[in-house]
Amino acid sequence: MPVHAQMARASNNAPESNKLVAVVDDDPAVRASLKFALEVEGFGVRAYSNPQAMLDDGNAANYRCVIVDQNLPAMTGLDLVARLRARSVLVPAILITSQPSRVLRARAERAGVPIVEKPLLGNALVDRIRGIIARGP
Repeated sequence: MPVHAQMARASNNAPESNKLVAVVDDDPAVRASLKFALEVEGFGVRAYSNPQAMLDDGNAANYRCVIVDQNLPAMTGLDLVARLRARSVLVPAILITSQPSRVLRARAERAGVPIVEKPLLGNALVDRIRGIIARGP
């Protein structure tokens, strides 16, 4: 889709407060790309370069969904989810990672965190976010 068409679509899909999502990824290109793509789809997005920045922000309870990379420095994506839950922040999360091991899949399943594999192709991530938001809080 040409950039001008994406911009027009983004302006027609103004984010609603009930569509606010967080993205946590240490790769600036991935973070910016996800932020842009999700905004084009009508989501409000707050992007964080590391898990601690999200925890320090104090707004986690306001998100409808958290998209978090598993492989982050200092703390994994599932560790971030565990810390949020320890703070009684029960926001749904989606883990993004490449080639998840059987152990990681099992751990994510026990935590109730779906995995969307990288590379993020098609609408898998957006469809998963929409499904989570449709279920409600």
